[in-house]
Amino acid sequence: MIEEYLRNKGVGFEVIRHERAYTAQETAATEHVSGHLFAKTVIVHDGEKFHMLVLPASHAVDFKKAGELVGKKVRLATEDEMTPLFSECELGAEPPFGSLYHMKTLVDNMLAGAEAIVFRAGTHEKTIKMRYADYVTLENPAVGSFAK
Repeated sequence: MIEEYLRNKGVGFEVIRHERAYTAQETAATEHVSGHLFAKTVIVHDGEKFHMLVLPASHAVDFKKAGELVGKKVRLATEDEMTPLFSECELGAEPPFGSLYHMKTLVDNMLAGAEAIVFRAGTHEKTIKMRYADYVTLENPAVGSFAK
């Protein structure tokens, strides 16, 4: 789905296939990409809606700061909650385009200075590399500080 979306938008990107890896840090290491440039997604819930957080694989979410950006206290979404939201993706391999899944996307400002980002393409065996500027143009995420 994400590859078709990017092609339809006329954006340049590179598909990278790799050995099956489950964590964002494992995937980054498999591809010899810095964990600081690998964009992982974390889904949170504010009691009413889901939000997609995008941050470097080398960091964890500061839920207090994320809640401040959202405007409400947030918690990590459960696997049971996520499964229907991302039916065409393997659990934990969601691409960082919350808008495609009807949710707001927030990107940590640590990624904002990157020339390119690498992220999962819906499976644990494939990633996409694209220019950060193109990602922002397509997704228009809110940018803030919530990684620790």
